[in-house]
Amino acid sequence: MRQIRRAAVIGSGVMGASIAAHLANAGIPSLLLDLVPNSLTEAQAKKGLTLLDPLVRNSLAIDALARLKKANPAPFYDPLFANRITPGNLEDDLHKIADVDWVIEVIVESLEPKQSLLARIEEHWHPGIIVSSNTSGISINEMVQGLDSEFRRHFLGTHFFNPPRYMKLLEVIPGDDTDPDIVEFMTKFCERRLGKGVVRAKDTPNFVANRIGTYGLLVTLQEMMAGGFTVEEVDAVTGPAIGRPKSATFRTLDLVGIDTFVHVANNVLEKTRDEAEKTVFRAPSMVVDMVQRGWIGEKAGQGFYRKQRVDGKSVIDSLNLRAMEYGPQVKFTAPSLEAAKAARGAKAKIRALLGADDKYARLARSITARTLIYAAEKVGEIADSPRDIDDAMKWGFNWDLGPFEIWDALGLVRTIADMESAGMVVPAWVKDWVAAGHTSFYERRDVHTLVAVPELGGALGGAAGAAETAGAAKAAETAPPAGNPGAAPAAETAPPAGDPSATGSSGALVSWRRVDEAPEIVSLAALKEQGRVVARNSGSSLVDLGDGVACLEFHSPNNAIGEDILVMIQQSMPLIRKDFEGLVVANQGRNFCVGANLMILLMEAQNEEWEEVDDIIRMFQHTMLALKRFEKPVVAAPHRMTLGGGVEVCLAADRILPAAETYFGLVEVGVGLIPGGGGCKELAYRLAKSQPSPDSDLQPGLNHIFETVGMAKVSTSGHDAIRMGLMAPTDRVVMNQDFAIHEAKAEVLRLAEQGYAPPTEERFRVAGSDGKAVLTMGAYDMFLGGYISNHDLLIARKLAHVLAGGDVPAGTMVTEEYMLDLEREAFLSLVGEPKTQARMQHMLAKGKPLRN
Repeated sequence: MRQIRRAAVIGSGVMGASIAAHLANAGIPSLLLDLVPNSLTEAQAKKGLTLLDPLVRNSLAIDALARLKKANPAPFYDPLFANRITPGNLEDDLHKIADVDWVIEVIVESLEPKQSLLARIEEHWHPGIIVSSNTSGISINEMVQGLDSEFRRHFLGTHFFNPPRYMKLLEVIPGDDTDPDIVEFMTKFCERRLGKGVVRAKDTPNFVANRIGTYGLLVTLQEMMAGGFTVEEVDAVTGPAIGRPKSATFRTLDLVGIDTFVHVANNVLEKTRDEAEKTVFRAPSMVVDMVQRGWIGEKAGQGFYRKQRVDGKSVIDSLNLRAMEYGPQVKFTAPSLEAAKAARGAKAKIRALLGADDKYARLARSITARTLIYAAEKVGEIADSPRDIDDAMKWGFNWDLGPFEIWDALGLVRTIADMESAGMVVPAWVKDWVAAGHTSFYERRDVHTLVAVPELGGALGGAAGAAETAGAAKAAETAPPAGNPGAAPAAETAPPAGDPSATGSSGALVSWRRVDEAPEIVSLAALKEQGRVVARNSGSSLVDLGDGVACLEFHSPNNAIGEDILVMIQQSMPLIRKDFEGLVVANQGRNFCVGANLMILLMEAQNEEWEEVDDIIRMFQHTMLALKRFEKPVVAAPHRMTLGGGVEVCLAADRILPAAETYFGLVEVGVGLIPGGGGCKELAYRLAKSQPSPDSDLQPGLNHIFETVGMAKVSTSGHDAIRMGLMAPTDRVVMNQDFAIHEAKAEVLRLAEQGYAPPTEERFRVAGSDGKAVLTMGAYDMFLGGYISNHDLLIARKLAHVLAGGDVPAGTMVTEEYMLDLEREAFLSLVGEPKTQARMQHMLAKGKPLRN
């Protein structure tokens, strides 16, 4: 079977080096090769080096690796992964690619240098080695013109989005001669091993995401100038209010680089034959002017925004595009923007904004309508289906909804009427689709999602388009006809009952195609639609995953843990005991869990309802202890922000399978508290159980725990959480978050099959008063040095008391219940402190810690 065990990345610029870093994250060692410098740097000359020294010849790659180690945000999941990259150069080391499985070209974005390099690569290449280009828009076919046919079979585009670790999208672009088996292998490899969302793009200028995204940015500029809007106004409309990132339009352009944006736009401008498209992709004169002035964005210190230090403070000015002068940003509001802000969820926000009647709503409607029409025009030309375009925009541009999902949310039929009344031309295949009685591009039928797919031909794609994709379209798996549980023949489709697929005036057959997710992708929403909910309350649900495994899903606001979730955990255990093999604790919210419900705790404390606070903490502690000692295996699958009480839920599980992007930490000291749901107890317990002998010194490990919890440290990844000791060495990172529930379910079944036995109740050793004294002295030294406040010192002393096991002799054997009592007493004493309550209030109001 084909495998990728080693790789070579050629080009050590920002993108090449970051791709090598992400390969390292996935456990794939790689060569990082670049040119040999033709002159010495001043530092090299001072060291007496010559152009023949390996340190000089490899210096471009060596320097790139050094920058990776310092970069923020970090490109590595764990800093030690940098050791998996070997720097080299193209003159001395290119022959080494014969020993790798994948070569990735990541050099300058220009056709001729890429063609020249690929010809050199071919000299050392042998069949079986996959070669790809990370181009963002240059033709895959043109790059390998004149090269051996077998080489072309192994060549394709793999367009990573920047930064490669954090951006989900990877566009896979086959050439005309690329082996379909290699395309399929790379798709699955990049999804499973690299954790990417893969979209297969066609070999067209800028491929999918950049084609649609650049068009959207350009029409936004056009509408802005036509309507006389300011930079601030446009960004207010085109950010979260319309389901897009906070960077909106102009902050995005500053981050990307305005010169890069112009280059990408010109790529389409030079290659399209459509005059209307040329009009849009011709960069506005004021943008060209900005590039000529060097105002190209963040890398130049100024673009559409300029950041300066004024009187010791950071001030961000915006650019007046008519005067080409910077000035203070102007704050404003409008009914449409307020309506969008108040709405919950991307669909509701978009409907609220576009449904209003002021100039900002009209701007949003115009930008959106033009972008939706363009996306529909490009179905079949740049990608096979609306689903591919939607995924590309969500994963590559961080849109909450793709263009066709937006269209559905707004109402397909009504929106078409609005567009046409405004003089816009809606693509014929879309009108044919509606004429056949359809009201959306997506439809849920039984357990499947169906999506509208135009079969290319006629006015939609022309003969060339039909020849290019007819085979793929006919071979695509489709949903069986209504009432037929068996598989449909490959050429059949399943329109709604009684409604045949439409063949309209364009001559393009429009049909449903079933969207089959990879079997590793589990949708809790889909399972709930199927009636697989075993139990439910306001904060959580128990969902049957099948095969004897259930999933406990949080769905409270921010997935914060309150009484409802704790009650559901308690109610779930007898149900699991009776009918299931084990339990997965996971959800598909933006974050796994931001901690306990701080608002409830603060309200009870301010009302001096101490018995209520005590009951809440006791309930949390006892629920977590019961979950830990449960007789069926429990596997937690956290992702992204997993803080405070969310961590304590995970610590009660038998295994933790974090997504790679999991930011895991006990952060209660940030609100003036200590972990109160068993977190302190569990870390002390694990420390004692990990010792190689009964008389091993606990102090070094205790110091580490004290520092980690006392400084509210949060992991930078799932790997980092294991390195920090917040997870066990037996815990395992899942690279693709989409596969996390599937992996956790498989782990539950594996543990059950092995004859799972729950942890026994046993005493464990604590450091006692001696250990507490060491911790307290360290905190006091920090206080004397001015690093922590008087209240921080109080919290640190409470934390030291709990972690050390209280005022008992060193080596005393204690129970978990004893440690929970210490933890609860310390928590209750701190929650009554006015300064702690001030910290809690500040966190709830501002979303960040208060230092007092």
